[in-house]
Amino acid sequence: MTTSSPESGRLLLSAMRPRDPHEPGRAASTLELFFDLVFVVAVSVAAAELHHSLSEGHVGHGLAIYAVAFFGIWWAWMNFTWFATSFDTDDWLYRVLTLLQMSGVLVLAAGIEPAFKDDDFTLLVLAYVVMRVALVAQWVRAAAANPQLRATTSTYAVGVAGVQVLWLLMLLLPHSAQYVAVPVLVLAEIAVPVVAELRGTTPWHPHHITERYGLFTLILLGESLLASANAVIEALHEEEALAPLISISVLTFVVTAALWWIYFWPPHHRAIGTIRQSLRYGYVHYFVFAAAGALSAGVEVLIDAETGESELSRVASDYTVAVPVAVFVLGIWWLALRTVRDRVVDVVVPLGAVLVLLDPVSPLPLGVSAVVLALVVVVLVVRPAPQD
Repeated sequence: MTTSSPESGRLLLSAMRPRDPHEPGRAASTLELFFDLVFVVAVSVAAAELHHSLSEGHVGHGLAIYAVAFFGIWWAWMNFTWFATSFDTDDWLYRVLTLLQMSGVLVLAAGIEPAFKDDDFTLLVLAYVVMRVALVAQWVRAAAANPQLRATTSTYAVGVAGVQVLWLLMLLLPHSAQYVAVPVLVLAEIAVPVVAELRGTTPWHPHHITERYGLFTLILLGESLLASANAVIEALHEEEALAPLISISVLTFVVTAALWWIYFWPPHHRAIGTIRQSLRYGYVHYFVFAAAGALSAGVEVLIDAETGESELSRVASDYTVAVPVAVFVLGIWWLALRTVRDRVVDVVVPLGAVLVLLDPVSPLPLGVSAVVLALVVVVLVVRPAPQD
């Protein structure tokens, strides 16, 4: 934590200087961990709504709304995380603005259901804008304190603020036009860091930033463990489906544990040595995170299928799990495992992701996924883990 400087004045604010990207022992702060807690709520709500949409047979609509809602969750989290790795002063104003972003996440979570049920994005967008405006204030502070980075930090502040105005104007459009406007605005959002970083690179701490991504991954995998527990709870009330539900619970745990093992096997900090690598790492994680969130929804769909409460066929229900698992594994391979340059791992991991897609043709839900991923983990155990 930085200390107050003479510039701080009576308000006891710390000058928002860049953090040292080589700071030894840099780890997630208690504020960052507290910040992550509200995302547990948002992710859980998004996964639950996706589960209901899939079980009711509204696959296309459910996936589209989930993609939009999860973008809001992921982008708010990611922008705070990358800002914090560069400019975390931990003074009272920094904390208040972070708490304001957290309150926006909770409101955003409340806006997910109307988006799924009624295509009403009003609350979702308003909450998202609250989070983003709070971050604009942080960028303004960084611009004021750092003349050498003012071009970059000002671009962030102006760019983020400008896109928020467009989000609010989008709410005035008819629903049909909103569906066209949303992807355009998403592209505008993700373009801001690209343009800003071209004007000067903000400092990031590789170990700190990848630790933050790992912690968020644990939150998402925790949702799958919850789904595993739900299968056991449901089994207690469904005697006829007892064996299949217990099987789903056990195999879900095996798959989730394997995904954890695969994700944390490589040293992720090696994957963000340049600004281009960092942008790729950050952006591709959208698919990794969204897949992890969708996995828990897919497990719930499998439970519904076994208890006769799903409109989907058995094969379609199995794909709601197989596809997220495959996307997660391929994403981690693309982001971090390829940088290790281990030829065996470089073949086994993507091959395993492809084989997981055979799960729906097997007689046991999650059976192929559990076996294939367990074998992938065996390969990772046999191969020497890369050293930092």
